[in-house]
Amino acid sequence: MLEPVIKYLSEPTLTFAHGQKAIDPRDGLMLFGPFDANRYFGQMNIGIIGPNRLRRLMIDYLHVLDKPVFSDEDVNKHPTFLGLESVLGVFVNYENIPQIDISENSIKEALRHQDNHVRVHKLVSIYVDKITNYLNEEERPVNLWLVVIPEDIYTHGRPKSSALKIGGVIKSSVSRQVLKNRQQNLFEEFNNEEEAFRKAYEYEVNFHNQMKARLLGSGITTQIIRESKISFSGMDTKQQLQEEKIKTAKAWNLAVALYYKMGGLPWKMGDVRQGVCYLGLVYKKTQDKGKNACCAAQMFLDSGDGMVFRGNVGPWWNEETGEYHLDKADAKKIISRAMQSYFSQFNRYPTEVFIHAKTYFNDEEWDGFQEAAEGKSQIIGVRIRNNNVFKLYREHQYSVPRGLMLQYDDNKAFLWTKGYIPRFKTQIGLETPNPLDIQIDRGNGNVETVCKDILSLSKLNYNACIYGDGLPVTLKFAESIGEILTSAKHINGGVLPFKFYI
Repeated sequence: MLEPVIKYLSEPTLTFAHGQKAIDPRDGLMLFGPFDANRYFGQMNIGIIGPNRLRRLMIDYLHVLDKPVFSDEDVNKHPTFLGLESVLGVFVNYENIPQIDISENSIKEALRHQDNHVRVHKLVSIYVDKITNYLNEEERPVNLWLVVIPEDIYTHGRPKSSALKIGGVIKSSVSRQVLKNRQQNLFEEFNNEEEAFRKAYEYEVNFHNQMKARLLGSGITTQIIRESKISFSGMDTKQQLQEEKIKTAKAWNLAVALYYKMGGLPWKMGDVRQGVCYLGLVYKKTQDKGKNACCAAQMFLDSGDGMVFRGNVGPWWNEETGEYHLDKADAKKIISRAMQSYFSQFNRYPTEVFIHAKTYFNDEEWDGFQEAAEGKSQIIGVRIRNNNVFKLYREHQYSVPRGLMLQYDDNKAFLWTKGYIPRFKTQIGLETPNPLDIQIDRGNGNVETVCKDILSLSKLNYNACIYGDGLPVTLKFAESIGEILTSAKHINGGVLPFKFYI
């Protein structure tokens, strides 16, 4: 036990083109260009799918990204976006954008279905079927599909949503009892509605997650974009003013997401420790009742690359403790897959593997992890969770700075990943931030080094171009990845890059 010690961890740097470094990704991109500037540049092979009206809006917004987007706010917090080609070295060839039309009438018809599963399955099928047909029939390559959806799909395509009542609700004549009758005669034939009903119930009621899940393994990358993100239509004056305030942030975020999903790496960690691998464990309960849950591991390397490894479904959930834990065999299997993937890329195993989770590691699963790493790598288990109770105040206009670390034990510390940022001369958010509670639960490690790594990993969210996140990327997307992996009963995801899930 130690006397509490307060330390300040300097803001981690990021590496951009030509090995240049900066602490803010926007500064680095403007001054030096993306890390993959010499490998990925030029024309972006994108396609757009959606109703004609929304495709036009999407193209109009891409034209906006061609030019500088200025901010009316503090330029330190909201720096000007200088344009796609100026910042990222890529451009859109508007004469060569494959487009797929989606009938607005077909969307409205699907939205009228009263049954949630049927409604969302039909909506997803409208888009997925046409994208997969293009992949099988057309020759022009598309590295990324911009999936543009009307607000009605967002509103009525989520759990507990209701049908669109305009035009009358469509009720199913098939009883849900059909799903419970699994002992059918081998020669029994069902009508089309019964088959469609069964198919729809194999998927979760969530348009975003179901689309991602149904395209896993196809090699198709998507960016789902809501109508409200590219148009002021339907907004009141207050909403329009709010959108105007964040227009530069939207431009930065979408541009970086497009670059990453097209195959380019915008930046990577600057303070690199060679041979280090970070794994974030993902758990999500399946739709059936009981202890069953799906497990997956997100692997992030010092290069910035991310991969997702899907594990088995099993009784990992413990209702009494509220925690997830693997058995020894599955723990060994999922870590072995990650380490083998590392070996395939570098022809050697990592020196250290840091396993991040939101719960403690029990003896059985840790034995499995150790067996997988024996004679290859040192493994360290780190529990990371939000602390919603402890706050630290100071006699100052702003909160404690991001990067503050309060070590209160040999292997335990509080780490503030949110707070006052000197670069902006202000703090992000109005509330006094809470810290992350960090503990080295298993293995031997230095808690200050672990906190520095976590602070660096909070800057690897390529789905947004921001200074830093509250959580490291190893756990930031754990919930959404888990939802995608459990949104369908039969997912052929295999080992896939992180970009397919976000």
